[in-house]
Amino acid sequence: MDMMLWVILGVAFAVAEIFTATLFLIMFSVGAAAAAAAAAAGASIPLQAGVFVVVSALTVAGLRPVLRRRLGGPGAAGMGTDPMPGASAVVVEEVNADQGMVKIDGEFWQARSLEGSYPPGEQVGIVDVREGVVMVWRDDLLGLTDHHL
Repeated sequence: MDMMLWVILGVAFAVAEIFTATLFLIMFSVGAAAAAAAAAAGASIPLQAGVFVVVSALTVAGLRPVLRRRLGGPGAAGMGTDPMPGASAVVVEEVNADQGMVKIDGEFWQARSLEGSYPPGEQVGIVDVREGVVMVWRDDLLGLTDHHL
């Protein structure tokens, strides 16, 4: 009986993961599968719960980061931004440390300056992408020759 409860819980977590795609709930599904195995082996309910908690925690802490890197899951630079550092952009709204907007490959991005401010029309280089905001610096200081506008 206990084993079936864990199997149902594991399937519920797996189905819920389909709708979230965060690679978080699937880790609890793995924990529930381990608890189901413990139940099948005759472990007590407190031991089953402990197996569920420990296995879930270990998979969240150990396996999830590896899977997110491998599968290109969401994150600060998980929107296809890996090739962006080193590219160029054109300022469309003044960029300073607090606000600004640039155009990269025909798309508009929020931008922040690492130093100083840049007026509209100035070309800047992308240094980093942080939480969907590009960090820029003067293009000529980066020594870039490949401009992606």
